Amino acid sequence: MQYDLIVIGSGPGGYVAAIRASQLGMKTAVVEKESLGGVCLNWGCIPTKALLKSAQVFRYASHAADYGVKIEGDVKADFKGMIKRSRDVADGMSKGIQYLFKKNKIDTITGTGRIKPGKKVVVKDESGKETEYTAKHIILATGTRSRELPNIKQDGKKVIGYRQAMSLPKQPKSMVVIGSGAIGSEFAYFYNTIGTEVTLIELLPNIVPLEDEEVSKQLERSFKKVKIKVMTGATVESVDASGKMCKVKVKGGKGEEEKRGKGEEVIECEVVLSAVGVKSNFEGLGLEEVGIKVEKDKIQVDDFYRTNVEGYYAIGDIVPGPALAHVASHEGITCVEKIAGMDVEPIDYKNIPSCTYTNPEVASVGMTEKQAIEAGLEIKVGKFPYTASGKASASGNKEGFIKVIFDAKYGEWLGAHFVGDNVTEMIAEVVVACKLETTGHEILKSIHPHPTMSEAVMEAVAAAYGEVIHI
Repeated sequence: MQYDLIVIGSGPGGYVAAIRASQLGMKTAVVEKESLGGVCLNWGCIPTKALLKSAQVFRYASHAADYGVKIEGDVKADFKGMIKRSRDVADGMSKGIQYLFKKNKIDTITGTGRIKPGKKVVVKDESGKETEYTAKHIILATGTRSRELPNIKQDGKKVIGYRQAMSLPKQPKSMVVIGSGAIGSEFAYFYNTIGTEVTLIELLPNIVPLEDEEVSKQLERSFKKVKIKVMTGATVESVDASGKMCKVKVKGGKGEEEKRGKGEEVIECEVVLSAVGVKSNFEGLGLEEVGIKVEKDKIQVDDFYRTNVEGYYAIGDIVPGPALAHVASHEGITCVEKIAGMDVEPIDYKNIPSCTYTNPEVASVGMTEKQAIEAGLEIKVGKFPYTASGKASASGNKEGFIKVIFDAKYGEWLGAHFVGDNVTEMIAEVVVACKLETTGHEILKSIHPHPTMSEAVMEAVAAAYGEVIHI
């Protein structure tokens, strides 16, 4: 039972780290208590995107006449069919990880892992039997779960987290979503699109509050246009789920046309989705016994994910940094390559793309305009509206814009903030350009294909430098 590497957790951090370790010649095992692929593949990134695709297809079908297509009869959302498709997609992806583990000769140990001093891992299976394993290196990649607030107790039926939102037995007629980050906004969009009456509540002044303010305001306008009720600057005081309907007491906040004022009101709904963040999965992991340092619900690590105890590492959502699947994967690769003695660069956390898969989509990387100004930088800002994009007009998706920010002195690309159709596919251009230290003028001289959404990036850069053609 001796391994070079044991990984606890098989999410996008854990399984990627394990595969890279195997490629580098390490005898590797992964401990997983549920399904391979972790939350991302089974209850997060992948199944939510399957649901959002169903919503998009439904939306297109409902507006087929706008495209010169006649559909006889009513277009109906098959909620159970959408949920089934989502679960089938997730199951298929999880089976894909099984194949990759077999291909790379990685052992899967099913059960709940607990670390002990001396580089040991104890795994308890479903029957309660415990087996001890040892490894030269142990990576913790146990991820996070939906954070529960004291005044918003989740019962899994009427007051739910993201996991239950993907597998409700029937479509609710009304829903209150608390928290407008990526998870909250995506579910608000999904349920609204298929006919649920949705109220989206955000504590901060803008929805998707980590995004550039102009992007947040555009998404709010788009949400209100499709009748999502948006309340910003609002606090949820309590949720009463004792009756047939949930009663959500909200204090303050601005609603549609800012009529709500600063008083209290009670919103009734069938289901409340709490999307107020995540909590690290530490319980019973053995951190205290081993002496691993934890601060503010995160394991403390260095640039290569080493904890304060030799031989123990941590990656993904349980360490400081963006809680994103693609970040966890790169952290896993960086960690393993450093273990293998390779010459590895630390991850540049200033160049991490973030995506929200609503309609319109949101994608960003780097500094917001406000952050750049607060940093005392002299900047050039360029914007190109989707209304001026030929491809956006042809596709019937003209809401949104591309916004880019450059350092005026050196031409360094400081940030990019996109809102519109297909922007989650387009942000990678900026990430690569920033990695290569590409300047604005080099982007301008790189020919973008026409007609595409991506040429709007070139046009926005041209706008920053006073050379834009199409606005």
